[in-house]
Amino acid sequence: MTTSGPKPGQEHVLQCQPIVLFDGECSLCNASVNFIIARDGRKRFRFAAIQSAIGHRLLEQHGLPDSEQSTVVLIEGQRAFTRSTAALRIVRWLRWPWPFLFALVVIPRLVRDPLYALIARNRHRWFGRSASCRVPNPELRERFLEEPK
Repeated sequence: MTTSGPKPGQEHVLQCQPIVLFDGECSLCNASVNFIIARDGRKRFRFAAIQSAIGHRLLEQHGLPDSEQSTVVLIEGQRAFTRSTAALRIVRWLRWPWPFLFALVVIPRLVRDPLYALIARNRHRWFGRSASCRVPNPELRERFLEEPK
């Protein structure tokens, strides 16, 4: 797979700001992105659909298979987190009271991830599926990473 680099100015974002990769065709995932945006007062997070070229490239860079479309992926610096760990690491940066949930990280992943997997397996049936990936409105466009055209 050959892809070009990020848009000019996005190189810094790819190295410094946390990036949330999400299933752009999943209604629950899109609602989760909206939830994060509404509670991310400092606009820390950047977003990319896993199905996008940049999503595939970021998965590849972090040694994650393309099949990770059933999970949220959080990239912080040089590390990538998936499933419940990604979700918990995301909430710790949101406005109060959401960081309080980060305390659940003390529960072993062996216990947390099966619950996450149950929701992930059924997300399309329970919450629906979009016909296409999310297209951000103009005011949010800078928070979504995309490949140059």
